[in-house]
Amino acid sequence: MYINTFEAIALSIGPVQVRWYGMLFALGIFLNYWLLAWIFKKEGISQEKLDSVVMYLFIGLVVGARLGEVLFYNPGFYFSNPWEILKIWKGGLASHGATIGLFVAFWIWAKKYKVRFLKYADLLALGVMVTGAFVRIGNFFNSEIVGIPTGSDYGVVFARLGEDFARHPVQLYEAGLQFGVFAILMAFYLKGKKKRPGFYLFTLLLLYFGGRIALEYFKARQVIPEELPFTMGQLLSVVPVLAALFYFVFYRPRTNNL
Repeated sequence: MYINTFEAIALSIGPVQVRWYGMLFALGIFLNYWLLAWIFKKEGISQEKLDSVVMYLFIGLVVGARLGEVLFYNPGFYFSNPWEILKIWKGGLASHGATIGLFVAFWIWAKKYKVRFLKYADLLALGVMVTGAFVRIGNFFNSEIVGIPTGSDYGVVFARLGEDFARHPVQLYEAGLQFGVFAILMAFYLKGKKKRPGFYLFTLLLLYFGGRIALEYFKARQVIPEELPFTMGQLLSVVPVLAALFYFVFYRPRTNNL
């Protein structure tokens, strides 16, 4: 059993307070950018094009993730306290909202610059799980999006919540899932064999959201009543999983190039 006693604030420098969540979020974005810079250079794509798409994606990520939290998971609180919507440093970013925000922002960018959607979407998919994993670690430090009680000595006690029993550290489970998906995608990429357009994007959607459906069984309920057999996270994960299955079963041409 591990007792999580982390406070939200990592360090204070005079009047400036640095929070674990914001620091880890920024680290995830930096590492993602660094990785994409290497991939774009390897693919012979200009740094200017990378910088332009990253700006669009950053806005789409933050806006989409925050609106996802507001609309999908806690609308009553945020509509009653609208100023709280702007306080993203306190935590509260939904991965499903982030996915929608990223797609919308990338679609706008691709239209503006007249580029092939799937070609660039594949490259960008290679690093997105890194940012997501660090966000989930930030959730762990914030003692939010907690798991269900383990009913044993295994697990994490979230002291900030005033609890004395262990819960599943589902935030770390999901971070592990995201690092695992990242490793699989990079292993495919580094093999050097050319993949069909959309392969990396839809592999990510299938593996991550498929895994997310399984991990939701360890997560405390949000929004959806206890008596229903699914959670909001599972409900929202069905669409990307179905899209990925459609791609692999019907859309992607038959090929031995896996």
